[in-house]
Amino acid sequence: MIISSAKSFEEILKLLKDEDDIFIIGCNACAAKLHVGGEPEVNMMQQRLEVNGKNVVGWVIPSAACSVASFDSLVEKNPAIREAKAILVMACGSGVSIIAGVTDIPVYPSNNTESLGGRSQGEVIPRLCAMCGDCTVYYFGGICPRGQCPKQLLNGPCGGSLYGKCEVDTEKDCVWDRICSRLEKMGRPDLMEKVWLAEETPSDI
Repeated sequence: MIISSAKSFEEILKLLKDEDDIFIIGCNACAAKLHVGGEPEVNMMQQRLEVNGKNVVGWVIPSAACSVASFDSLVEKNPAIREAKAILVMACGSGVSIIAGVTDIPVYPSNNTESLGGRSQGEVIPRLCAMCGDCTVYYFGGICPRGQCPKQLLNGPCGGSLYGKCEVDTEKDCVWDRICSRLEKMGRPDLMEKVWLAEETPSDI
């Protein structure tokens, strides 16, 4: 799941200050689950834009904004997009980029893309993965320190953690405390003995 959050409405109005005849595209995948691009949010955005003098020509919510095949596929869902002079995409940066790639109409984002995360037991969990392209997560008990440690440390805690809490965000558990516990449960505390170099990859092991 791509974790994104809504820009302030004031910022969106600034982005659209010279635009009118706006078409809104939501996303029925990650953005809908995070309540920043599903049908209720798209409807609310339309209302707020119209109250502020903008003409919204229509909207559509594809199953996933990041997998829109073509402009014609959007036309099939709502032909009103042909009347648009600007498109507001309520999805992550991937969705914005995909939509921009299938049209010459100016495309604007309503969200900020924050991290790759997930959802477990009803809780949204951000920053599960740093998308580094060299996954070493096994060596850390299935927990990614690049993504979850604010300092992206690969060789244990920074020394500033206290009582299992992160030095940077004291409301959160230190990821290295969790990694150590997980490796103990796996019966692989020996993995903690490895010293990682910044440029090292799994293929070097």
